[in-house]
Amino acid sequence: MLSRSAPRPVEPPALPEPRGPLSAAVVGGLRRGLEILPPVEGADPYSEDLQLALYCLYELHYRGFAGVPDDREWDPVLLTVRGAAEKVFLDALRSDVEPGGDVDAELESLLVEPVDGRGVSYHLRRDGERWQVREYVAHRSLYHLKEADPQAWVIARLDGAAKAALVTIEHDEYGAGDPDRMHAHLFGEMMRALDLDDSYGAYVDAAPAATLAEVNLMSLCGLHRSLRGALVGQFAAVELTSSPGSDRLVRAMRRLDLSERAVEFYAEHVEADAVHEQLVRRGVIAPLLATEPALAADVVFGIRASGFLADRFGDAVLDSWAAGRPSLRVPLPDAPAGA
Repeated sequence: MLSRSAPRPVEPPALPEPRGPLSAAVVGGLRRGLEILPPVEGADPYSEDLQLALYCLYELHYRGFAGVPDDREWDPVLLTVRGAAEKVFLDALRSDVEPGGDVDAELESLLVEPVDGRGVSYHLRRDGERWQVREYVAHRSLYHLKEADPQAWVIARLDGAAKAALVTIEHDEYGAGDPDRMHAHLFGEMMRALDLDDSYGAYVDAAPAATLAEVNLMSLCGLHRSLRGALVGQFAAVELTSSPGSDRLVRAMRRLDLSERAVEFYAEHVEADAVHEQLVRRGVIAPLLATEPALAADVVFGIRASGFLADRFGDAVLDSWAAGRPSLRVPLPDAPAGA
């Protein structure tokens, strides 16, 4: 199906500014090549420095960066650095997330809304301001402008019914053949309606480590066959919780009298992800575990790691807003004065 929108040139984003010695070495290596391995062991797994370094290395498998040769994607030295940084991140997650193996119970728990109603979408629905909605969308742009791409890597690692069901979900994510209905395109439309820059990677420098970590988890699990179960768990966590959260964001935007063009992305997810919930549970996870039951613990890990990082992100955003501060490292123009 042909797009009704005018085509836009594909322009890779600029390299972000480093946030420490590891990310400085990675950014320099992307520009000029890297000959000496920077120290990674002992780095803070959730730090700005390590998370930005990982994000930059993962982006080589997506759009790349302006001025960085495409063949850096498979540079053996950069891959060695990535492997070391991944180990630090993954070891921390496995330490911080309680293991489990009961996938059905884990999925049921995702469907239970928190009693205290604490979370970014709850705040935005009740008390959020326009500048906070814009901040939240800027945070989320790091994933949603490539929505469904990290999960697409797992397709070749599945078989039979699980593969067919996951492709069905991905088909919807990519607009069911209509490029103007691709979820990434709808997110860009929302950004423009909110006077945000919808260029791919525009807010990387503004995004804190907690934002980067959520996106990095998807890339980590997507790029490793050994983590295919965790990727399915991460995907399930998103699809099973997205619909009610999207509904709260729709209500928040309409309470603030934002345009329907701004609302459309989340309105689409209220309905689409309610359907995807059933497809993920019965179409993907059930046949996957019927053929590979040993992946149950990995599926639970993916669900819990996703929730752990989502909670860290939400707490960081809400704590900043409660203190009257912007949650982005580089405030938007309408952020509180003097922030």
